[in-house]
Amino acid sequence: MALFQWNNSFSVNNSEIDKQHQKLVELVNSLHDAMSQGKSKDVLGKIFNDLIIYTKSHFKSEENLMLNKNYPDYTAHRLEHQKLTNQVIKLKAEFDAGKVVISIELLNFLKDWLKKHILETDKKYMPFVN
Repeated sequence: MALFQWNNSFSVNNSEIDKQHQKLVELVNSLHDAMSQGKSKDVLGKIFNDLIIYTKSHFKSEENLMLNKNYPDYTAHRLEHQKLTNQVIKLKAEFDAGKVVISIELLNFLKDWLKKHILETDKKYMPFVN
C-alpha cells in the first residue's frame, strides 16, 4: 500500500504544478516501496537521489512561477524550499556515508513535509498564479 495517497485536496489548480506534486508523491512512494521490499542500498540511493533532483527541479519551476506573478510571499516560500533542500542533501550524504538508513521515520518526515507544504504554503499562492 502506498505511503502517500494523492487526492484532489492537494490540487493547487495549476495542472503543471499538480503534475509535479504527483511526481513527488510517486517518488516518496517508490522510496517507501523499495525500503519495504528490502531493496539494496544502491537502489534506495538511486531513488533518493532521483527524489532530490526532481524536488530541486520542481522548486525552481514553482519559484519561477511565483516570481513571474509577483507573489508577495515569494521570499518566505523560497526559504522553505531551501531549508528542505539543505536537510535532504544532508540526509543523503549521511545515507551515503552509512550514518543514516532509509526508515519509516525518514519517509514519514518527507511525506508529512510535502503534505503540509502543499496544503498550507503552496495553497497560499493559488490566487496569485491561477
